[in-house]
Amino acid sequence: MPDVAELRAVVGAVADPEIPVLTIADLGILRGIAIVDGRVEVTITPTYSGCPAMDAIAADVRTVLDAHDCRDAVVRTALAPAWTTDWMSEDGKRKLVEYGIAPPSGRAPVVGGPVSLTLSVRCPQCGSLDTRESSRFGSTACKSLWVCGACREPFDHFKAI
Repeated sequence: MPDVAELRAVVGAVADPEIPVLTIADLGILRGIAIVDGRVEVTITPTYSGCPAMDAIAADVRTVLDAHDCRDAVVRTALAPAWTTDWMSEDGKRKLVEYGIAPPSGRAPVVGGPVSLTLSVRCPQCGSLDTRESSRFGSTACKSLWVCGACREPFDHFKAI
């Protein structure tokens, strides 16, 4: 059986089914890997409760673990603490831009603090800040739809939560 570091590398490389350029390690949803009584236990956290990609991610994690002789592995979903975009890697944010999605900017809002308002998002196509939100929800619940005033291209923005 591979050790925890090896397992973290292979499991962390599982692609997000909605944004395939990102891995679950890039997203920060891979919460933990442990070997308990000879069995691998993986913990993942959804970006949103009810995220439809979580079943596919769990199945992909099991497939990777099966291929590494960890056939009795358990994949658990942890809802607390809730996922935040602060858990995304800088490499993941860079990959989003290269894929044409504006990454979350700043830090997630503090619970009980002021409500954050995103006034502008840098266009991943041309880099302009002359952008506006056209819909609070984009192709998935974790993204909003924006339009660039400079290049006129629409783009998704991964919401900061």
